[in-house]
Amino acid sequence: MTDTPARVALITGASRGIGAAVAIELGRRGVQCVLVARTQGGLEETDDAIRAAGGPAATLFPLDLQKRAADIDMLGPSVVARFGRLDILVHAAGALPKLTPVAHIEPRDMDESIAVNMAATWRLIRTCDPPLRAAPAGRAVVLTDAVATAPGAYWGLYGAAKAGMEYLVRCWAAETEASALRVNLADPGAVATRLRGHAFPGQEPERMARPADVAPAIAALCEAGETRHGALVLAQANTH
Repeated sequence: MTDTPARVALITGASRGIGAAVAIELGRRGVQCVLVARTQGGLEETDDAIRAAGGPAATLFPLDLQKRAADIDMLGPSVVARFGRLDILVHAAGALPKLTPVAHIEPRDMDESIAVNMAATWRLIRTCDPPLRAAPAGRAVVLTDAVATAPGAYWGLYGAAKAGMEYLVRCWAAETEASALRVNLADPGAVATRLRGHAFPGQEPERMARPADVAPAIAALCEAGETRHGALVLAQANTH
């Protein structure tokens, strides 16, 4: 085991978009980041950006949350074995299958949406709960979407999985009320990401917030001084 860093964060969806931006922001603040995503190349780009921002070199963990779901169970113990602790979990990974009427949902698409948007959250909670509870100021932030509580036509596949995810996270927060762990949901709103581009191809990304604009608000939920717990926080864009 190497020298124990001051704080260690596990970030999913860290190869691009909001996950990468939050990792860069946390790295800039001196947090040791463990990056999880499917693509090695994307993780390396995020690592380069963290170091360019003055942060410590990240640890890269290429992992497909659907195809290698059981490997998620080893993330918590692996981080503790490597660094001796885990202080922060940011779950930013998500999958947007095709938008379709509920009656037309294909089993393979339902499997993907549940696996990435809900079941991966459950596995992350299982593997990260013990070290986060043991940390002096454990923090968990799970990214969500307004469709989880605002059902609309064609959003059933994605929205149902996100709603289930939110329920799991809120229950976890209720169960950790008496601990030092703070668990919150974060809704970044409309951000120019690849996922949003697939959902709304007609929107003009140059008129929208960028991932780096919302990253500071999400990173702030990871600070030791954060007191909110079980909250749904609107991560307002920092455009100044």
